[in-house]
Amino acid sequence: MTPIKMAQTSQKLAYFSLCLALTILLLNAAFWLFPTLAAFSQQAGLGFLLTERAQAYINPLTALPMWQVAGAIVLSSIPLLAMSFGLFHLRALFQTYARGDYFSLAAASHLGKVAHAAIGWAVLDFICSPLLILWVTMLNPVGQRVLSISLTPASLMLVFLGLSLSVIAHILQQASALATENQQFV
Repeated sequence: MTPIKMAQTSQKLAYFSLCLALTILLLNAAFWLFPTLAAFSQQAGLGFLLTERAQAYINPLTALPMWQVAGAIVLSSIPLLAMSFGLFHLRALFQTYARGDYFSLAAASHLGKVAHAAIGWAVLDFICSPLLILWVTMLNPVGQRVLSISLTPASLMLVFLGLSLSVIAHILQQASALATENQQFV
């Protein structure tokens, strides 16, 4: 791939990362406010797992008062905020690549933040899942309230991916520092 083509592709991916970060937060809220949209997205395989888990216990608009729906939107958005943070740094990483700074400290730093966001997303999903399900069932009669804890293989893979990217980011930081040091000698 030529440097010009790589810069153009990086710019496109930067733009896509920004759009994706904003879209996931808006879609999550829409799935809580418009249950038919959530049902359609689940059939198409496009839903958010945390939201789907909680909505399996209720119909968000008929079973919950609006304050509880708002709380559900907030709780289900917390892991997505971590993902959005990672996508914003992925955007910055692609913008760095578009400028031709492939092995810079900035690129390594952005990659490290993407890695931390992936780990944070998995951890926050694990923490928020039982809280969200408890939140949406708290007005149910005694004996019908639910506390559900889940650890999925996808979450474990996300942590592994995050840890791997973190190691790669540290390697790139050291390589960048060595390259800068070598340039001073030349």
